[in-house]
This record gives sequence, structure tokens and C-alpha cells, in this order.
Amino acid sequence: MKIAIINGPNLNLLGKREPGIYGSESFEDYFQKLQKSFPSVELSYFQHNVEGEIINYLHEIGFSYDGILLNAGGYTHTSVAIRDAIAAIKAPVIEIHISNVYAREEFRHTSLIAAKCVGSICGLGMNGYRLGVQHFVNSVEFDFAVKPPSFK
Repeated sequence: MKIAIINGPNLNLLGKREPGIYGSESFEDYFQKLQKSFPSVELSYFQHNVEGEIINYLHEIGFSYDGILLNAGGYTHTSVAIRDAIAAIKAPVIEIHISNVYAREEFRHTSLIAAKCVGSICGLGMNGYRLGVQHFVNSVEFDFAVKPPSFK
């Protein structure tokens, strides 16, 4: 199983940037722990501050990976182009946010990408990435990577 983690603008500063909101751990340190937690999963990590580079990477991996965890950062609220890139690829995408965007400024309450993702995880800190990987691992067992089960 191949899962990509893509982080957008300013997330290269995790561990330094606003630790009260984002914590004090760098993503690189967290990523090493994540890899150890899922030794049977091929995890890759990409971070870029430029919207077009995120889109290029989605295009590059979007037909060969089993899942993508995308923390688009501020582009979540502004990028129709990233939304369109998610819609164009085959791999299911989960939207990730370290902070609870609904407990923050009003403009963060709108996600332009959520409707093209299979789900969203927010407000659980870095643990959201682990939960996203776990979802994709479980999806193979239960075959609901693209469409989650209905709990009616």
C-alpha cells in the first residue's frame, strides 16, 4: 500500500510556528514515528509552499497511490485549482487539518477542497495524519476507500 502525505504552505514551519496552535514537534520527527507505526505501508511525504507545485505532485502520484492525506493549509480556503486537481485524479484524498478550523477565524470555516475528498479530519493535532493512514489501511480490509460505509 502506498500513501502520500502532502502538506501545503507554512507547514514546513511545524514545531516553530505558533506552537500553541500547531504543537512543538516538527513534521519530519512526526513522520518518522508514523513510518514506524505502519511498517507495511509505503509512506511518502511532500511539502511545498507553492500552489502549482502541490497540483503538480497530485497529478504525478494521483493515479499510482492508494491514498493521499492532504493538508492544503491556507489553500484549503482559496484554491479552486487544488480542488480541480483532486477531482481529476483516481487516488482518494482525505483533507487534514492539525487545528480545529471551525474554532478559528470565520474564513477558515469554508473548505473549497472538502467536497472532492472522501473525508476530513481536523482539530486532532498531528494524530489526524495517523487516523488518515489507519483509514486507508482499514479500507483495504473493508473495501470502502472511495465511499465510506453508510451507518443508517
